[in-house]
Amino acid sequence: MSGSLISAVSWVKRGVALQNPSQYVLDDHELERVSALARIELEDAQVELKRAHEAAKSMGKSDLDEEDVESDLEVEVIEGDKNGDEDDWVDEDENAMDVDSDAPAKKTTTTKVTTKDDDLSKYNLDDYDNDTPGDNISHFSNINNIALYKNNDEDPYITLKDDEDQGEMERAELEVLPSDNLLVVAKTEDEISQLEIYVYEESEANLYVHHDLMLPNFPLCLEWLDFPPTSSSSSMNNDPTNSGFGNYIAVGTLDPEIEIWSLDIVEAMYPNSVLGRPDKTKAHIPLPLGTGKKKKKKTKSRQVEKAYHVDAVLALSWNKKQRNLLASASADKTVKLWDLSRDPTISGGEGGALRSFDVHKDKVQGVQWNEMDPAVLLTGSYDRTVRTFDSRAPEGGVGAFLGSDVEALRWDPWNESGFYVSLENGLVLNFDARTLSSSSNLSQPSPSRFTLQAHDGAASALDVNPHIKGCIVTGGSDKLVKVWNIEESENSKGGKNNINVSLVQSRDLGVGKVFSTSFSPDSPLTVAAGGSKAKLQIWDVASNAAARKALGGKLREAGKVLSERNTGEGGVVGLVSDGEESDDDDGGDE
Repeated sequence: MSGSLISAVSWVKRGVALQNPSQYVLDDHELERVSALARIELEDAQVELKRAHEAAKSMGKSDLDEEDVESDLEVEVIEGDKNGDEDDWVDEDENAMDVDSDAPAKKTTTTKVTTKDDDLSKYNLDDYDNDTPGDNISHFSNINNIALYKNNDEDPYITLKDDEDQGEMERAELEVLPSDNLLVVAKTEDEISQLEIYVYEESEANLYVHHDLMLPNFPLCLEWLDFPPTSSSSSMNNDPTNSGFGNYIAVGTLDPEIEIWSLDIVEAMYPNSVLGRPDKTKAHIPLPLGTGKKKKKKTKSRQVEKAYHVDAVLALSWNKKQRNLLASASADKTVKLWDLSRDPTISGGEGGALRSFDVHKDKVQGVQWNEMDPAVLLTGSYDRTVRTFDSRAPEGGVGAFLGSDVEALRWDPWNESGFYVSLENGLVLNFDARTLSSSSNLSQPSPSRFTLQAHDGAASALDVNPHIKGCIVTGGSDKLVKVWNIEESENSKGGKNNINVSLVQSRDLGVGKVFSTSFSPDSPLTVAAGGSKAKLQIWDVASNAAARKALGGKLREAGKVLSERNTGEGGVVGLVSDGEESDDDDGGDE
């Protein structure tokens, strides 16, 4: 993977965020929670150390110095690994186990060496603190001439005024207006992974970073939700307003755990809730594959568990109707259902996933709830199939064989049984779930309602417009973001309806290979995109006259009015760094 990229982007609807976000407070209760977490990690480290040593022996590298590893591991746990990369930890461990058996083991102790050049006696440091008589307050001998002021406001030399004024300035800088959108960006730059929370002022075409949150590993997916999750600590109240609503982002990373963060708290050090069993998975301890006689780069797959994931979390979907439910898809080939109202504590019997579904034979790349039928899930996998099933009776599901790996999928919000799938070969397909075969018999490609060759290379990003019927956006490894218009008309001779798909606009937004595209929840033709250049761009598609003409009828039909705004050059708004020119005019319209 590239060292700098944006892997996922998520919008937050206007008016949801607190106008004045609160500061993270490390009080006694929070310190107790953090200390308990650190103690758990330290205890687990002892077990991890033994497993790592056993793994080393089984791989034929038994000369690993256990005492040295233990010393290094304890230091790492104490200092914390909030910014660390799980892959880096494994690579270093593997390198340690690959040391030539004739070479001495690497030591971590430090030996003090003294040479003649280090002799400091000539500086007479023993008498350094002894004051010389007669030098007392020599610098303040004229103290009577110092000017006195009644308060700091009158003193011209004090430029930083009282704490109250400073606090007001900070609150004003962090204020989020009801007319502002938030965007959450999963970003990795220089091997450091974080969430960047942006404020987008649409009327002024202004985009800036509000605050950020550090992540433990490479982020893969995001999902916004308004349900306050039950915390693992009774001292943390995730619903301070007692309204039953909040502003949260769920994050899936290369770790098997799912972190849920409040977006209304700045400078937070720890998530509000963690779904999973970090004490059980220990994903960074390698499981050896083979006898150890020959080096194997691959490791053994971990045993699938019902209550928690054991591999990377690739996709998340929050149920907007049953607000306490969150679905997750993982590289461990399972889809899991989580109840956010349950205590996720790792030691309690009530913790863990509510349900686990084994409907795929390979990594599950996508999952989404059906908003019109909130018990139904749509999933897509590297086994080249999509499946849709009732979460209460998954054995009765249906599916389709696609012939290529799934990149992204979305239900059609305008059709209860319709959905879209984008594939690694650049195709985008539309299906009607009512016409699909039983999920137990998927050996041949299934007929779709229509097929679109959207991109040269993988069609890695896909979203369906929630404001305009028959409008989708796609992004691909060809660095293009494309908006499509889908029109359906009745067949005068009977039979299937006629479907016409046309390209509204195509553009290179300067984000590199496109990994995420998403329509705004408030503006009908505003798209956010991110990709391999670690750059977020906001595209106002309506700034193009041809786009307004192609979609104008649908906008009027939906009762949507395009507001007047000061868009950036070419309708693209991005974050411009010092000394860097805007990429607004990178790539033209097609």
